[in-house]
Amino acid sequence: MATEEEQLSQVILPVKEPLDLIRLSLDEKVYVKMRNERELRGRLHAFDQHLNMVLGDAEETVTTVEIDEETYEEVYKTTKRTIPMLFVRGDGVILVSPPMRVG
Repeated sequence: MATEEEQLSQVILPVKEPLDLIRLSLDEKVYVKMRNERELRGRLHAFDQHLNMVLGDAEETVTTVEIDEETYEEVYKTTKRTIPMLFVRGDGVILVSPPMRVG
């Protein structure tokens, strides 16, 4: 028979390496910051050691900066789109944020 401590360690999965934090976010909403001013929010379905990911119900936000020719001021434009299922190539990932946990 397993001790109470062994049972508890089986329920709470330990975090021994950085990818374990992402593993804890499987089937949860995550925020992914990408290269080229792209941001993604979606449900994490799968990932690998290269940070290739499959996101469901993903929302992509792209921010572009243009220079107004008359005033020479920077004009920021944001474009959003929703993608039902998205494969994210890991070499473009800058940051992955797990969901906020309230406890």
